[in-house]
Amino acid sequence: MPGTARHDREMAIQAKKNLSKTTDPVERLRLQCLARGSAGIKGLGRVFRIMDDDNSRTLDFKEFVKGLNDYAMMIDKEEAQEIFRIFDKDGSGTIDFDEFLVTLRPPMSNARKEIIMQAFRKLDKTGDGVITIEDLRGVYNAKHHPKYQNGDWTEDQVFRAFLDNFDSPYDKDGKVTTEEFMNYYAGVSASIDTDVYFIIMMKNAWKL
Repeated sequence: MPGTARHDREMAIQAKKNLSKTTDPVERLRLQCLARGSAGIKGLGRVFRIMDDDNSRTLDFKEFVKGLNDYAMMIDKEEAQEIFRIFDKDGSGTIDFDEFLVTLRPPMSNARKEIIMQAFRKLDKTGDGVITIEDLRGVYNAKHHPKYQNGDWTEDQVFRAFLDNFDSPYDKDGKVTTEEFMNYYAGVSASIDTDVYFIIMMKNAWKL
């Protein structure tokens, strides 16, 4: 992805700066994730998913705090309680972590979401809502990759490295879901001020 590494650095620096200024607990957690780059929020999502042993897609407070600690988030217990209360809208003592991640994502305009989905649909050749190595074969040319050219990597290794960009750092499974793709680009989007520039960047990157 051209330009992504630079945006990542800019965004991480910006997020660290803003952290010292904000007192809103949800915003603080969001900024701590963004300070790790575009995959930061998705990484936290993966930690929660691993902890969700019974596949209920919900977390109680103990699991929530453990997840934050496992991901090395600097949040004290009071702040964690406050965040948990905000998300536990019905007071059931559990939070829905999909809803939690969507709220944590930096807000994006519909125009941005639409162009991200266009890119996703282009890559998802089979149309099953998950991008895999098979999907990439006809869309992404591995032969230009320097590691393919010098014989270090096979074509599949190039594809896998490409997918790993969008995957969480802790659980790379070689599959990228719509949600992961959207989370990744929400991170990139946070570092780009205007819709026009974001859309141009996406169109150029994915030849849309």
